[in-house]
Amino acid sequence: MATIDLSQRLADVLRQWDGVEVTPAHHGTIAFRVQHREIGHVHASGVADLPFPLRTRRELVSAGRATEHRTMPHSGWVSFRLRSEHDVPAAVALFRLNYERVRGLSIRVDLLPLSGRATIVGGGTLPAPES
Repeated sequence: MATIDLSQRLADVLRQWDGVEVTPAHHGTIAFRVQHREIGHVHASGVADLPFPLRTRRELVSAGRATEHRTMPHSGWVSFRLRSEHDVPAAVALFRLNYERVRGLSIRVDLLPLSGRATIVGGGTLPAPES
């Protein structure tokens, strides 16, 4: 499956969430915003980049759920590579974490699933986070 398809699957899920704006950005990137704040973007190469507070970034990287951002490793940004359709649910979980953080909802990083096989492979969608 081409990485553009994986990026599109991710965008299809996120655009269903209340208040998410999905916009094309520079060099084939798709940006996702909530309340005019970027919760992340995905490159045409299949790499998703998401900004978090440093503490959350450290927890995500330490748990192996994301990697340090390739060009800003000491910032709060993390990266996650979409290699196959099985990576989409884990990417969605990272975006959900940021979505709920920006919206002011209280969640715990350790309670979000590390991965999962949602119905997205067959064309369905993952459930949207509670509003």
